[in-house]
Amino acid sequence: MVTAIFPAAGQGKRMEVGINKVFLELLGKPILVHTIMAFSNCAAIDDLIIVVAPEEVAVVTALLKAVPKLKPWRVVAGSTERQYSIANGLAALHKDTEIVLVHDAARPLTSDAVITAVVEESRRSGATVTGVPAKNTIKIVNEDQVVTTTPERNTLWSVQTPQGFKRDIILHAYKKAAEDHFLGTDDSSLVERLGVKVKVVKGEYSNLKITTPEDFIMAEAFMRKGAVSRLVSGVSSMVTEVKETIKKGVKKL
Repeated sequence: MVTAIFPAAGQGKRMEVGINKVFLELLGKPILVHTIMAFSNCAAIDDLIIVVAPEEVAVVTALLKAVPKLKPWRVVAGSTERQYSIANGLAALHKDTEIVLVHDAARPLTSDAVITAVVEESRRSGATVTGVPAKNTIKIVNEDQVVTTTPERNTLWSVQTPQGFKRDIILHAYKKAAEDHFLGTDDSSLVERLGVKVKVVKGEYSNLKITTPEDFIMAEAFMRKGAVSRLVSGVSSMVTEVKETIKKGVKKL
């Protein structure tokens, strides 16, 4: 069984809207719903755990009950830090779960292909992250805002989610982090502390995390681009059919 955990307990202060950003509507649906549907519709995923602020458990439960044909899901109360919230999600894993994916609830544009690739690589390697090569030159800067070095760009990747792990690896990593009072920036950083090699699955630049108003605009643009592509494809098919019909009519004449 493959279970996907979605941390969604953050307040999204950088979005400057005063509510949890995952409730914002993106082309008519809350960001959270877009994200959950993307994973529920993926054949590689069996089970969903959504981790939200304690006061939002009832709201999210009601929201997801209104979404038809979702795979088995449950809502779990989160905590003060993302890492603690995911730990609560891990505690709610089904006994048959073998692979665990962790995915930001505010990344609604993840493709079926990326999700499937992460699951498959997690089965092979044990620990996997999604990422894309850095486009820009990155500088290492000291506390005085002075550049100290410029890493080779071809070695730098921007890491995204989903991140996938075999169950025993991620549980061990979280247990060790709790014992050491260590807070990591992502799940992979906890696993890396164990000496486990983490493989990178190439993701997509469109798989952005909606954190600021600018991100929201970009996400909407990506989604509209997909809608336009489908529309153009549909028009092309219709035009082809009309042309074929006309040709047949001319031959009959």
